[in-house]
Amino acid sequence: MSYEKRGVSAQKTDVHNAIKNLDKGIFPNAFCKILPDISGGDDDYCNLMHADTAGTKTSLAYMYWRETGNLDVWKGIVQDAIVMNLDDMACTGIVDDSILSSTIGRNKSLVNGDVVKALIEGTSAFAESMAAHGINIHLSGGETADVGDIVRTIDVGFTAFARAKRSDIININIQPGDVVVGLASYGKATYETEENSGIGSNGLTYARHELLDKLYAVKYPESYSPEIDKSVVYTGNEFLTTAIENTDIGRMLLSPTRTFLPVLKQIIAECKGQLNGIIHNTGGGQTKVLHFINNLRVVKDNLLPAPLIFRLIQSQRNADWQEMYQVFNMGQRMEFYTDAKTADCIIAIANSFNIEAQITGHVEAHEGKEVMLNSAYGEFIF
Repeated sequence: MSYEKRGVSAQKTDVHNAIKNLDKGIFPNAFCKILPDISGGDDDYCNLMHADTAGTKTSLAYMYWRETGNLDVWKGIVQDAIVMNLDDMACTGIVDDSILSSTIGRNKSLVNGDVVKALIEGTSAFAESMAAHGINIHLSGGETADVGDIVRTIDVGFTAFARAKRSDIININIQPGDVVVGLASYGKATYETEENSGIGSNGLTYARHELLDKLYAVKYPESYSPEIDKSVVYTGNEFLTTAIENTDIGRMLLSPTRTFLPVLKQIIAECKGQLNGIIHNTGGGQTKVLHFINNLRVVKDNLLPAPLIFRLIQSQRNADWQEMYQVFNMGQRMEFYTDAKTADCIIAIANSFNIEAQITGHVEAHEGKEVMLNSAYGEFIF
């Protein structure tokens, strides 16, 4: 896979092998590990702690900032890192009253204090925007370190914590006969200020090297690992500032990861008892659900359309569509597994936020576990 040649893994096989024998918590098939109520000692409650980063999207932001001087992209990077935490947690049923702590590691020689300020201000701005929708995020500070010896440009991450009632936790239990409801990662939700390309925060190593011109390898050698095979470094024909659809290539790639928290809060409140699973299609793209099923086949035969950003990435070197669906969300980043009646309710709620949604597939009994995609670009089996 081109992704692995670039030093990353969509399936994170090494990580999953390393943790396969670890305790899976008190809800073993929840989307995130759920712990006993260590903070309060109440058997009716539980704790969840989650950590994630914006990934290599920060390297892309670094180049765009250097090219344009635009600091706003760093506020988007903050949103990327926060959403990768909180939207994962929301798949367990926890959508409110989370505590966030940031960890920023930068190469001070290349990344100045203006960037740090933009990141911190962006954190507060995101929390305030969610508060307007009744979602409380409590900021506890964090750590900002100058670690140029180990970070080439900058790394932005968060650790999140929440306490919840055990009765509120969604332990994934996908069943034969369930339908799959997909929510779009693209467009402009009612709570967003600009159009979203749908890219999210996964696969950005692949995206930027596949799409951008080799000029960037010369101008910004700090933007990629020197260990990567040079044949897969910045192999595209596009430039960050190339105009496209009222924006440019750089801003399209840096489109902040959409949070579904306002939507999820309402869906969980109205449909919780009918939800057999919520899957956040991050690492692993459309195959993410494989981690949560046994003796089932998930058939996705009515997928939402792949947004322009993914078609641009694929077109540069005629990239393999099967790999694309394994690396990227491809326009469908949040999935619900439920019955047909509840599906109608979920779709109506999503549409009320101006987010496209539809039944995108179904679940069948199967020996082993399998995801079958019947897409506009072919049928793929994982």
